[in-house]
Amino acid sequence: MRYLITGASSGLGLAVTHALTAGGHHVILAVRDERKARDATAGLSGVDIRHVDLADLESVRDFALPDEVDVLINNAGVMAPARTGSAQGHELQFAVNHLAHFALTGLLLGRLTTRVVTVTSVLAKKGRLNFDDLRAGSPSALYNQSKLANAVFGLELHRRLTDAGSRVQSVLAHPGYAVTGLQAGMRPSLSRLFLTKIGNPLLAVPADRGARPILHAATEPSVTGGQLIGPGGPGEMRGAPKVLTPPAAATDPETGQRLWELSEKLTGVHYPGERENHESAAHLVRHHERQHP
Repeated sequence: MRYLITGASSGLGLAVTHALTAGGHHVILAVRDERKARDATAGLSGVDIRHVDLADLESVRDFALPDEVDVLINNAGVMAPARTGSAQGHELQFAVNHLAHFALTGLLLGRLTTRVVTVTSVLAKKGRLNFDDLRAGSPSALYNQSKLANAVFGLELHRRLTDAGSRVQSVLAHPGYAVTGLQAGMRPSLSRLFLTKIGNPLLAVPADRGARPILHAATEPSVTGGQLIGPGGPGEMRGAPKVLTPPAAATDPETGQRLWELSEKLTGVHYPGERENHESAAHLVRHHERQHP
């Protein structure tokens, strides 16, 4: 099978890539730093490295994918960096973690055959989508917001694929508490100091174990659309992969609809059939108004 994974030059994405290639699968790595990815995957067979900058929606649009892909794994992310914006001026974590993957999935959906896996976080349960101001809050709160957006998106995509009768499944996964390298991009703070000096050594699992729920979500035939796969141990921090309960906010169809419409507006990406459906609905409204002035 052919897999496409974002953020695969280190951490969870690299661990997933190693496991997939060991199983004989072909993996396309969508990465910002191609040289880093080449160095990280030296010696692996069945790897294709392609450039994309998820902080720039134009780069996402330009991403070249000539062939069909069976599974897309939306994995890349940034965590609590210094306050900065994307190329389009959006808050960086929301832009990279959610908007870029919303856009990428929509642009590639017609070439996907089997499954979309969106990687969220156990911290999504602490997140809140502030539709009035997506920049409001601390860097950590904004990270939680972006990971909740991942969960909301994955389940809303599942609803829409199901309604459309698509054979493509949308699945969520989270790694628990894993050492991924993501924290290296955090701005200097007490939170970063605690995580790197205390939390990680005592509680975190290595990246290859954190990758197991993602691999399960991407490869296990028994997984079905709309499921969240994560560690089954205490607090969802570690343990064997199992089906978990998504954050309550992620299961709300109204929240899903609202985030979807906002994401379309901010990215300019409409999924296959979405624009046609909107234009058809607008035509019916205009026709009704002409018949009933």
